[in-house]
Amino acid sequence: MNELELKYGCNPNQKPSRIFMKDGSDLPIQVLNGKPGFINFLDAFNSWQLVKELKEATGLPAAASFKHVSPAGAAVGQPLTETDRAMYFVEEEGELSPIACAYIRARGADRLCSYGDWAALSDVCDADVARYLAKEVSDGIIAPGYTDEALEILKTKRKGSYNVVQIDPDYVPAETELKDVFGITFEQGHNNFEINEALLENVVTENKEIPESAKIDMIVALITLKYTQSNSVCYVKDGQAIGVGAGQQSRIHCTRLAGNKADQWWLRQMPEVLNLPFKDDVRRPDRDNAIDVYLSDDECDDVLRDGEWQRVFTEQPKALTREQKKDWIAKMSGVTVGSDAFFPFGDNVERARKSGVDYIAEPGGSIRDDNVIEVANKYGIAMAFTGMRLFHH
Repeated sequence: MNELELKYGCNPNQKPSRIFMKDGSDLPIQVLNGKPGFINFLDAFNSWQLVKELKEATGLPAAASFKHVSPAGAAVGQPLTETDRAMYFVEEEGELSPIACAYIRARGADRLCSYGDWAALSDVCDADVARYLAKEVSDGIIAPGYTDEALEILKTKRKGSYNVVQIDPDYVPAETELKDVFGITFEQGHNNFEINEALLENVVTENKEIPESAKIDMIVALITLKYTQSNSVCYVKDGQAIGVGAGQQSRIHCTRLAGNKADQWWLRQMPEVLNLPFKDDVRRPDRDNAIDVYLSDDECDDVLRDGEWQRVFTEQPKALTREQKKDWIAKMSGVTVGSDAFFPFGDNVERARKSGVDYIAEPGGSIRDDNVIEVANKYGIAMAFTGMRLFHH
């Protein structure tokens, strides 16, 4: 099959719509369940490239959670801590498979943005992944294969309409890409640039010590950025993206957006948040929304004052003060930040430092590189210039 008709394009008025192979060859995918749409496939193919490259670069199973053609999160398959299990609502006991840990951590980067996501796995989807996804709001999944048990579970999701796509892991795209915009065809070479540790050798700061764990985090950040709508900045810790800022016109706005998401991820680990007294019947999305409100000064005050807390909590929680949150964020450290293009000013480093950043990977090449390096040196940050821009549009 070299063509698949879709219901419509980005919007219901955009018909006809299809995906197809121009050379007449078969599509490298099979739809095992559901009926994925135009945006679903954009997410599927971008996310698959990300996780495939991430596994090739690190040797670890990788997963991503995509929304509107950018990753809400990405991660490699490292074991979950007890805190991870609590903040990501993992109900299964015992050890989970590496690929399940990868997806749980990828979705956990930004659970609000991952609501209704497209999931991507570098490895075969097993029952551990399927059981976790069964309780999350998600549009679909792409993977190189599925166990029988996993497929059976996924086929029951969304009243049987959950989108399940299997891709040929050996598929290699054409060297040249074509894209039509306003009736005009654009052509460019496929971005085959390989991201690996060799990119991290040009350490331009006084601190040149970058441990292996931070190098993995740099690779996670850079590969995530390669498939994030530009401008983009990504914060990573322990092999997990914890804040992605996508599609901003200003570099500092990317850094702030991603940094604020990283701060939220860290704040979710406060004991006061982990121990919020949720009612048993409160669904995961409602818990995520309630936590987001709880961590927002103004909204939290409104909810507590208006008695809205009674809808989700068994008792009224005590509001956190700004000082409590500021003190907690100050404890964050060992974070890596990556940027898809150079930092034009040192203010990006200043903002990154507020979210515990100790390592930076960016292309370099700004006329103010000296200022950026100076600010990094002020905080003892180790920064590598990769020499390669990673714009994605």
